[in-house]
Amino acid sequence: MTLEQAKEFFAADRFATYKTGITIDEVGENYAKCSFTATGDDVAAHGGVMGGAIFTLADFTFAVATNTKECLTVTTSSTINFVSMPKDKKLIGESRCLKNGKRACFFEITVTDGAGNLVATVLSNGIHI
Repeated sequence: MTLEQAKEFFAADRFATYKTGITIDEVGENYAKCSFTATGDDVAAHGGVMGGAIFTLADFTFAVATNTKECLTVTTSSTINFVSMPKDKKLIGESRCLKNGKRACFFEITVTDGAGNLVATVLSNGIHI
């Protein structure tokens, strides 16, 4: 799937693309890179970016890396580890394949801030439907 095809296909994911403003920056075989800039709507009571916003970026990045028009994948489980607070409002998710089988797949997603600091790691498992 090309970058333009991915953008067109995932435009239907209104929560990620419209509500949160996540953009698809790169796609490749079993790979995706997405990003967004946190706004006031994404801030927790402590003033940092909400964990849910960070997880939404990771989950969407996993979806972009694993779904094509020919093969649809749904998440069966995800585990997020928050490593540090973002130092700025720009967040970048990168999804890399650990194993992609006939029925199941395993990916690691890293979330960094605009300065390259590691914010979170996510392990996501999916099943091809």
